Amino acid sequence: MDIERIVADLKRERARLSGAIAALEGTSSDGARKSAAAPALGAPAKKRRHRLTAAGRKRLSEMMKKRWAEYRKKRS
Repeated sequence: MDIERIVADLKRERARLSGAIAALEGTSSDGARKSAAAPALGAPAKKRRHRLTAAGRKRLSEMMKKRWAEYRKKRS
């Protein structure tokens, strides 16, 4: 057993739990108030959705048609 690794893992877990408790209490670890809009520690960040424009969809469609045409040409 690697005692040093176990101790390091436990310290990381303690820090994570302390942060979670502080977030639930509404304060950070230094005692300052957190804003309501700030994400809680450990909470997944919101993922941005990438949206294609009509021109981008058309360009992508043409590229894929060309790619598949080349694939079929090589295959036969």
